Amino acid sequence: MLKVSLITTALVAFCGSALAFPSYGSLAGLSRRELDEILPTLTRRKPVNPPGPLNFTGTKLVNDAAHPWKDLAPGDIRGPCPGLNTLASHGWLPRSGVASPVQIINAVQEGFNMDNSLAIFVTYAAFLVDGNVITNELSIGQKTAQTGPDPPAPAIVGGLNTHAVFEGDASMTRGDFFFGNNHDFNETLFDEFVDFSNRFGAGKYNLTVAGELRFQRIQDSIATNPNFSFIAPRYFTAYAESVFPIDFFVDGRQADGQLDLNVARGFFQNSSMPPDFHRANQSMSGAGIQVVAAAHPIQPGRNVGGVNNYVLDPTSADFSNQCLLYTNFVNQTIRGLYPNPTEVLREALNINLNFFFQAINGSGCTQIFPYGQN
Repeated sequence: MLKVSLITTALVAFCGSALAFPSYGSLAGLSRRELDEILPTLTRRKPVNPPGPLNFTGTKLVNDAAHPWKDLAPGDIRGPCPGLNTLASHGWLPRSGVASPVQIINAVQEGFNMDNSLAIFVTYAAFLVDGNVITNELSIGQKTAQTGPDPPAPAIVGGLNTHAVFEGDASMTRGDFFFGNNHDFNETLFDEFVDFSNRFGAGKYNLTVAGELRFQRIQDSIATNPNFSFIAPRYFTAYAESVFPIDFFVDGRQADGQLDLNVARGFFQNSSMPPDFHRANQSMSGAGIQVVAAAHPIQPGRNVGGVNNYVLDPTSADFSNQCLLYTNFVNQTIRGLYPNPTEVLREALNINLNFFFQAINGSGCTQIFPYGQN
């Protein structure tokens, strides 16, 4: 499910010190020896409880004087998520592109009016895989030069650019990892976004367009990417990616589900809100995902042995069994990355896994404790 890289035992010899490991570098997949070298160099920040829902969930001006768009400063980073990129470029997130889970949840709620449970779920799912649970930091893109020299490949240095979890194949405006660049804006793919919006949405991006374009991007990847994978959690995040621009990039005073293509380009390419932009007029939870998925139903699967050989994966979660998404994520992804954590690492993982489950508590899913209970 997740392409796991290990820091080689040459790390200390090559770099001279484990201090080169970035403070937000993911610890996922590291050996006991590597953890023993790295953990003492990190400043531990104990996780704090995620924020609750907003007191006011109506529309409000968010491209305001306190949150102007600014170009990147040297060392600032952006990644595959246009929404987080935009929140960072407007200062709702740290402009550096490195943030804590609490900062991310506050930003997506205040800046976009994302539902609290959804914000907690997607943030901690990404953080547990791509962030550093000891320092409580996550990069929204790749490594920044501000953290010093890179460890030697194939070290994990964290960030949302990591392939096959939240970033994944068949993105609307980013290329597949197989083709070499999975995080930068792709003009050819945006041209397809515009074409489908003109053909199916009368020049706007809406749920009808989203259903057609999502299916087309899947078919594109099946036909061109021999390593194409479309299983959970990417199976879910791909459909969420199709709906989020309608939920969060349409001005809350408009609230008609019709995204202007110039506004879309601003978010996708330039990480910028339009002038006088107001957030959604209610908390948004991705309600259109089922509509998009129903337009052209396809089950989770992957190409096997080359292009145009899409094989279904019955072990992957789908929309008929969403608790399996949680179960597989914890038992397979997290346990696979952290098979035997001890001491502060185990404690941090347990705390963050509890925060993650908090988002779906009451949904009928059973909480899993892969490392016992602190």
